[in-house]
Amino acid sequence: MSKVMAVNAGSSSLKFQLFEMPEETVICSGVLERIGLEQGIFSIKYNGEKKVVEKPIPDHSVAVEMLLKALVEEKIVEKLTDIEAVGHRVVQGGPYFKDSAVVDEDVVAKVEELSELAPLHNPAHLVGYRAFREALPNVGHVFVFDTSFHQTMDEERFLYPLPYEFYTKYKVRKYGAHGTSHRYVSEQVNELMGNPRHSRVIVCHLGNGASLSAVQDGICIDTSMGFTPLAGVMMGARCGDVDPSIMPYLCKKLNKTPSEILHIYNNESGMKGVSGISSDSRDIENALFNKDGKATKEQSERALFTSLLYARIVSKYIGEYFVEMGGLDAIAFTAGVGENAAYLRRLIIDNCSRALGVFLDEKANAERKSGNRLISNQYSQIDVYVIPTNEEVMIARDTVRLLNL
Repeated sequence: MSKVMAVNAGSSSLKFQLFEMPEETVICSGVLERIGLEQGIFSIKYNGEKKVVEKPIPDHSVAVEMLLKALVEEKIVEKLTDIEAVGHRVVQGGPYFKDSAVVDEDVVAKVEELSELAPLHNPAHLVGYRAFREALPNVGHVFVFDTSFHQTMDEERFLYPLPYEFYTKYKVRKYGAHGTSHRYVSEQVNELMGNPRHSRVIVCHLGNGASLSAVQDGICIDTSMGFTPLAGVMMGARCGDVDPSIMPYLCKKLNKTPSEILHIYNNESGMKGVSGISSDSRDIENALFNKDGKATKEQSERALFTSLLYARIVSKYIGEYFVEMGGLDAIAFTAGVGENAAYLRRLIIDNCSRALGVFLDEKANAERKSGNRLISNQYSQIDVYVIPTNEEVMIARDTVRLLNL
């Protein structure tokens, strides 16, 4: 048996699970979230208990330090060297990695090189890796790439309508992201449907970052994120797809450089930019329904507009993939927003119901339950599921496989 830590560092969060492998027994799990916001949250579960600490978490380096300190202080491990391997989620593997990889200097160099394609993620992954490597210098480390699952896309789906030499010389193409989650969730859906030989599944990974994938017969044929994780649907603070001509227009109007506008696209747009409230869907929901009685009329109106816009954009991708696969067997919602924001799931499916014949069971959708669950009703022609993603177990499995533990 081996203790394996799976680390999943997102743009504003760091999820972790410590596994006993190969049994896949979870020793502890948790998340450090709202990293970089005014107030962070550190949650850790072990021995049937959950502890939550609210304090500022300025960056991912501080998050890793808090986690490692808690593991020893709470006696989850006697010493950090009890951990025999660490697997790390990495968003962008570019054209280099069609599978996960054991970390060495060459792999690190390639991930650093690809940071310009995932500026909010790859640097955070490397911070996490280096912090763990310093604390655990004698254990194996594995990078598990979000892009690997999407390497099955064909040229007509991953190419952009740009001069072809941009692809051949500069590797400009669609790479996608969240592939580890899309792989896990699509596998779970196929199991729930009885592992049919042929299946057409749309996975909606909706978190602070968001992407959709079209998975046909277990193979990804298309995904919404593109050259970087900025593309695709509207997200927490990222704009998703916008007219490219907006960039030079805003550079002139605001007297800003392209890099400064790109920073706005990545950090001040999406839910945050439209609502003027927050990048966190929970804050949008609170303002929409005025749950704390503090939202102004303007805030509630902007929260509503933000929610409707978000749902409209996601539903357009569902319609696109429905056509692309020639029909649809299931839609799966996952990640922080997809798993917990029932009001957004309802808005999204309502947009699709008339065209696709898909309908929610309102009671099932509103219930807050753990585990996989069906939320469509008996009249729906397409199954709709909520599937809690588990990128961490996929990371642990790949780590064990590649290190021969």
